Amino acid sequence: MSGFLAGLCVAVLPLLAAGFWLGRRTARPESLGDLGTPVEHATFQTLHTASLAAPPLRAGLTEETARKSARRLRTLLGTDALCLTDQKEVLVWDGVGGHHRGEIMERLAGPLETGRGEAFRLKCPDPDCQVRWAVVAPLTVDDRVHGALVACAPRESAVLVRAAGEVARWVSVQLELADLDQSRTRLIEAEIKALRAQISPHFIFNSLAVIASFVRTDPERARELLLEFADFTRYSFRRHGDFTTLADELHAIDHYLALVRARFGDRLSVTLQIAPEVLPVTLPFLCLQPLVENAVKHGLEGKAAPVGKSHISITAQDAGAEALVVIEDDGAGMDPGLLRRILAGEISPSGGIGLSNVDDRLRQVYGDDYGLVIETAEGAGMKITARLPKYQPGVHSAGRPSEE
Repeated sequence: MSGFLAGLCVAVLPLLAAGFWLGRRTARPESLGDLGTPVEHATFQTLHTASLAAPPLRAGLTEETARKSARRLRTLLGTDALCLTDQKEVLVWDGVGGHHRGEIMERLAGPLETGRGEAFRLKCPDPDCQVRWAVVAPLTVDDRVHGALVACAPRESAVLVRAAGEVARWVSVQLELADLDQSRTRLIEAEIKALRAQISPHFIFNSLAVIASFVRTDPERARELLLEFADFTRYSFRRHGDFTTLADELHAIDHYLALVRARFGDRLSVTLQIAPEVLPVTLPFLCLQPLVENAVKHGLEGKAAPVGKSHISITAQDAGAEALVVIEDDGAGMDPGLLRRILAGEISPSGGIGLSNVDDRLRQVYGDDYGLVIETAEGAGMKITARLPKYQPGVHSAGRPSEE
């Protein structure tokens, strides 16, 4: 819905601003060349200016973003002065008449409380002051007023009142998108914290117990496993972005499986078949490891030692514009009806990291076409397929974390 609003406002803005622009700016910059009629030129110039003003506002309303966007917004309106405020102060004043800051803030109390625009005459004893009229347009997101856009001019203008209102609505849409981006970031961070919190304490305890068992009988083996454990936990608890590469995720899985094999010995066998060309593919952090942990848990469930054995296969294939990752076990499997309830969030699985968490994160990042595909039945094992686009706008890994 927010994307639709943004597109709608960007489409409507040139039509509302074009007439006002032509009244204020009639000169044609030589650098733009011949763009057709004056209306076509004004529309292009307005779109171009709006596109330059949008990126700072997508980071929210701060002193820095206000400073970066104010000049572009003043150009859109063609006014002598423009200021952006939050609820407490003027964040930036662009143009002449900066001595009116105090008066503007005094008059903002009503609009900031009600969310309604207002126009008024400025009081100024200076006969040479170029601004005598101010139009206040609140910046509102989800019925909450974040601040105001104030346009100042030499005289009263009904066109300025309408144009300032439209530009303020466009700015509000950018701030709404910023809020959505920040909410998405907070959600992903919260989910990663939840993933870390759900890393099985039994796995950690069992790993340390296995390492301890080798300390006297095979100190070199104990040292190797301790390094595997350190590398796995370092990766799992790193503070370095929301995304990782398939290569790094598989590297962490290798550490995890080394610890699991040390515990179960030849009861667990694993085969990996990885196409080198998909290793750089970016995916959400801690996305595949939970699937492997699930395969280990269910693969060995119900198979008594020392007879019961389990096999897990992990493949990553190049599928054109996508990478296809398949994790399959020959374990106890699951009732499909129960699985559907787990993925719907109706019930929580016992221990470990839920499949629904991974499925939800994939859908949030890539869209509903990219959730997990799970094939299972009781006693028939489980096959989990994850499709990952090789490229997705806004999805990129910041690189390997530091080893500090």
